[in-house]
Amino acid sequence: MASNGATVHVSEEDRARADQIKDAANKLYAAKSYQEAIDKYAEAIQVNPQVPSYYTNRSICYIKTEAFGYAIADAEKAIEIDPNFVKGYYRRAIANMALCKFKESLRDFRIVVKYAPSDKDAKAKMLECEKIVRRIAFEQAIEHNDTTPSIVESINLDLMTIEDNYDGPRIKDNHIDEAFLKDMLQRFEDQKKIHKKYAFMIILAVREMMLEAPSLIDITIPSDARITVCGDVHGQFYDLMHIFKLNGLPSPTNMYLFNGDFVDRGSFSLEVVLTLFAFKWLYPNYFFLARGNHETDNMNKVYGFEGEVKAKYSEMMFKLFSETFNALPLAHVIQEKILVVHGGLFSKDDVTLDDIRQIDRIKLRQPGSDGLMCELLWSDPQPEPGRGPSKRGVGVQFGPDVTKAFLERNNLDMLIRSHEVKENGYVIEHDGKCVTVFSAPNYCDTVGNMGALINITPDLHMDYKTFEAVPHPNVRPMQYASQFGGMLGI
Repeated sequence: MASNGATVHVSEEDRARADQIKDAANKLYAAKSYQEAIDKYAEAIQVNPQVPSYYTNRSICYIKTEAFGYAIADAEKAIEIDPNFVKGYYRRAIANMALCKFKESLRDFRIVVKYAPSDKDAKAKMLECEKIVRRIAFEQAIEHNDTTPSIVESINLDLMTIEDNYDGPRIKDNHIDEAFLKDMLQRFEDQKKIHKKYAFMIILAVREMMLEAPSLIDITIPSDARITVCGDVHGQFYDLMHIFKLNGLPSPTNMYLFNGDFVDRGSFSLEVVLTLFAFKWLYPNYFFLARGNHETDNMNKVYGFEGEVKAKYSEMMFKLFSETFNALPLAHVIQEKILVVHGGLFSKDDVTLDDIRQIDRIKLRQPGSDGLMCELLWSDPQPEPGRGPSKRGVGVQFGPDVTKAFLERNNLDMLIRSHEVKENGYVIEHDGKCVTVFSAPNYCDTVGNMGALINITPDLHMDYKTFEAVPHPNVRPMQYASQFGGMLGI
């Protein structure tokens, strides 16, 4: 049935042709050519819009490309055509889980198990989902109110003794130096840990800095320096080291801004974030960090960072990371002219830089599903004018006219953002006013994309560098992810 209740008549010839197109789309999906498969499934749907499997097949492609909002819409169309089509509920459950909408996901998994009681995989996922929902309800009941003490009150560095057999770098006089940092990087490359006391010291130092920082930070590049803007790194530590080898280690003249999504998916997220935090401690005025949508509790539960920190250190350390992520700035303005945010722009027209400055991110803690903080972390550009519903199901999509108006209103020249994989590592769009930079090459070891970074001089000359992935130890992406996170690997 069509959505308006009218029957769509499809000839036998069109049914056969649509099936042939669907078979071609299936081959593209098997080859991991997801965007091409999406386009081909759309062709099949155009010829015969009555087959629910065409929509669920396209839905899984959208899941693979992180367009979870579109995946949910396709799953719902399949359910509309056939309310007994189990795969529609299954796809919607997976997409909602990817968005950390655990209750909605659980509701659909229960329907799947009801229709397919012998499906052990679906039952296991339902039970896992139930466990997450119960855990979140428990956590919300006991914490995160204004009287809840910080985890910092439970941390006593004096009680953390350094064992005689510890052969790693040591922090002296309670302050980090370049020698410690270089030794730490080498130790991480050798797949060894630093002592938990030093890891806690690094996180605590950065937490204190971030609590004192505004939500929007103004960056001035000294006349003898440059700043490098990097996008998502996603736990790809060895690629992060490659960035530093290509572009130089951070210093007062070789400044860096890492634009969110340091963690999750990649299985060396702890090494990445400790490296970035250590450089922030060493060079507080020359090294900058912005919050991404993956520096959030729900994403860390699903996509691996929480599991990784617990496996390598402790739950207490993850809670300290969570508090520190809550304090990360949301935006930076370079030389008063370039706004840098992780996701993008807003669902309303009148937003100013002062509105961003006034976001009380410390009180809000998590970005939620709407509002300025959410949109800063989740929104994406679109080629069409105006705004559209988010392909991800969170935030908005904004067109070139929205970008132009925002920049003019705030006396800015350009928007730099990250948040999306790009085949060549970066894309310039919206008449040159919106740049996406992504710094995790061969994302999740499967996508084959380049990574990129942007060097910016005091006169705002921009130089784009691209790079390929480098080898890393044989630890798969999503190694520490929940059952659902493992399903959501690209």
